[in-house]
Amino acid sequence: MRACTPDDTVLQRFIVELEASPPKPHHSGLLAFAESLSPECAFRFALTQGSWYRPGGLIRTDGTRVTDDLERWADEELDACDGDLAELIDRHAAEDLVATRHAGRTHYFVAPYGPGPADFMQLEVEELQEVLDRRLIDPEHPPTDLDELTDPIEPVAVDAHAVHRPYYRFRRLTDMRRVLAGPALPGLGPTPLARFLIEWEQSRAAEKGHFCDHWILAVREHQDRYHNRLTSAVPVSRHARKLKSFHWHPDRRGVELGDQIHAFDRAGYPSAWYFHLVAGALTPTAVAYAAVEDIDSGYGYLAEKDAGLLRGWVMAPYTV
Repeated sequence: MRACTPDDTVLQRFIVELEASPPKPHHSGLLAFAESLSPECAFRFALTQGSWYRPGGLIRTDGTRVTDDLERWADEELDACDGDLAELIDRHAAEDLVATRHAGRTHYFVAPYGPGPADFMQLEVEELQEVLDRRLIDPEHPPTDLDELTDPIEPVAVDAHAVHRPYYRFRRLTDMRRVLAGPALPGLGPTPLARFLIEWEQSRAAEKGHFCDHWILAVREHQDRYHNRLTSAVPVSRHARKLKSFHWHPDRRGVELGDQIHAFDRAGYPSAWYFHLVAGALTPTAVAYAAVEDIDSGYGYLAEKDAGLLRGWVMAPYTV
């Protein structure tokens, strides 16, 4: 099936509508806007990751805004002082300036368009709110360089009162099939992520919904030494918080180990224990080796497909 990638005009219209609208419970407004991206793709909420922050601006204690960009302001002020940080501090020490930060979370939305595990669109949207962060200048321990002014190790914190309503910022819309379309390196076989998805298709998990019902892919973009833009992705579980941890000891084998594996799957989906061995590290590697020994001893608590995946992993272990 074809991906439901919108053209640039449709995407830009969506971004404008998104960023002009305040966040609502359950992201109802966002999802309504997302319907315009493609009639064939119905986006649904998948996961929220946070909390993180970005540097913000600078305000006076009476609420007057000095700048939206502290780092740029600091560079310009230092230039105006001919690089003399002490003079910059003297100029502004009496103003009692307060730095802000943008507290953020990232929301992930998914829309499958085909049966393959990589056949889905993933929409990433940031939700941010500007809040008070710290006093710009600590009179007891004034900064000694520009980095210490803009990002001190031991700031004089203030209560994180909001100075602006929450707002959305578009981050990325990705066709995951394109991210994973690169060829395997000669002689090395599939990449770990490609192998992960191949095994997903072969597993019992694939019979219980689409891959993006259970995982999102955290996309990372970077440049190689030749300045080529590269994209990679790492699986992130949508179920990690509710999956039951393994309380396992090497002496506990057989039925007891099988019960723990089944309990793990019941909190997620069939074969979840295996995929959390490969990604997320919720399944200890010792469990995998113990389960193989149990199989060789005649225990049959693993489904045939799970046992096949496990034997393949033991022969060639990998993680994503």
